[in-house]
Amino acid sequence: MPVFEYQGRTLTGAPISGVLEAKNPEELKRFLRKQRIIISSVKKKQKEINIRFGTGISNVDLSRFTRQFATMIEAGLPIVQCLTILSEQTENKNLASVISEVKADVSGGSTLSSAFAKHKKVFDDLYVNMVEAGEAGGALEVILKRLAEFREKMDSIRRKIKGAMAYPSAIFVVTILMTWAMLTFIIPVFAGMFEGLGAELPKPTVIVLNISDFFRHNVILIILFVIGIILGFSGLQRTRQGRWWVDSAKLKAPIFGPLIRKTAIARFTRTLATLLSSGVNLIDALNITSRTAGNVVLQRAIHDSMVSISEGETIAAPLRESKVFPPMVVQMIGVGEQTGNLDDMLTRIADFYDEEVDAAVTTLMSLIEPLVIVVMGGIVGALLIAMYLPMFDIIGQIKA
Repeated sequence: MPVFEYQGRTLTGAPISGVLEAKNPEELKRFLRKQRIIISSVKKKQKEINIRFGTGISNVDLSRFTRQFATMIEAGLPIVQCLTILSEQTENKNLASVISEVKADVSGGSTLSSAFAKHKKVFDDLYVNMVEAGEAGGALEVILKRLAEFREKMDSIRRKIKGAMAYPSAIFVVTILMTWAMLTFIIPVFAGMFEGLGAELPKPTVIVLNISDFFRHNVILIILFVIGIILGFSGLQRTRQGRWWVDSAKLKAPIFGPLIRKTAIARFTRTLATLLSSGVNLIDALNITSRTAGNVVLQRAIHDSMVSISEGETIAAPLRESKVFPPMVVQMIGVGEQTGNLDDMLTRIADFYDEEVDAAVTTLMSLIEPLVIVVMGGIVGALLIAMYLPMFDIIGQIKA
């Protein structure tokens, strides 16, 4: 969905600006007018061109920095002194450099959130907005602790997902390499033996020999085909409709779909709960959450909820219509809205789905391990049986 930058002023005359997602400028203008904002300009935000491959700062490094920063602030140390200590003791040189720049900005009179906002590739919108809310409410140490807990929980979920995918991915790669080696090097040896016999070969053996022959004589074509699939899939994800199709397929996948769905729900509810409990208003919290959702289907549902609230409706209805969220989640969010404890209800949902992700990962591992072993054994076994079938026929003829 396109991102637009807007400028305007409130009814009291105070200037206001920001960045929001919308289908088109007209939809954004209607949304801003409902928020009683007098619009002066709206323009599409240009995509930033980034030639760097990364910041060199891991999620673990940033979570550790946040936790240490919160502890120091809670102990009563001045912000500049905290940043000085952290920049000196942080082992990651890239993060140490960023902290030093933040310290310099804060020493020069900038707010902490503004200093963080200059490093968007390290401190995302969620991070900056929470720090800004903490500064405005005079509870920076509380907000940093919440932010540290949030990042640690998200890192924990991310590690569980990677752990669940590591074993089947490794087995898949080994199976591909083993199959390729057999078709390229071992099967041709059997082919030479069979040519010398001059006997009619069983159909499974002929099929395997033809596949081996194709692999050996069309290596470049196969490589180009694989590269084409990778590039095509990458290009598909860059289009709006393609990304929607891919993300929808992920949620509906037979084995991994439930895990991806539960992870997305846990991330959405915990992010929104953390922002709301930190003092960020609901509209801004939903806008930030939609940009950090990681799934365009979920992002569309969150955006529709944001529009629904601006029109005086509830947040629950669009979530229900998206078909992404189970009825229990929608009902709990609806109850939270009605009772005024939305952040608390979202936290409970997030805790519940964290446990669901743990259970899903355990179940997935117990299912995938025997499945990949059976598939791997089946492929190798089928190739070996196809090669030994002619020998069984020859032995049978000799005995006869």
